[in-house]
Amino acid sequence: MQLIVDALDDRRAVNIAVLDLKSASETLDYFIVATGESSVQLRAMEERVRERLKEAGVSPKGVEGPSTRWILLDYGFIVVHVMSPEARDFYDLEGLWADAERVEVTPTPLPS
Repeated sequence: MQLIVDALDDRRAVNIAVLDLKSASETLDYFIVATGESSVQLRAMEERVRERLKEAGVSPKGVEGPSTRWILLDYGFIVVHVMSPEARDFYDLEGLWADAERVEVTPTPLPS
């Protein structure tokens, strides 16, 4: 999970949220939701997550997109949603999964 948060932060994702779905879903452990301010940034965020996880030996089970509004990366028990501000507001995943616990995440600082 931290690897994904760090990858999103590498590409300046806005408002990264991690939702713990273990008590609300039998098939998912976490949703990670992040906002990108342009379609170019959304694509860069997707590519960075895929690169970082591939380096760790993990490949997505599925990818929906690319889209100018929403890219979904399915890693089995973790699903990453990279969304435009409009799509995030419209679909309101955090509201839809309001029963899920929000996990506090802090990107790992880069070495100086």
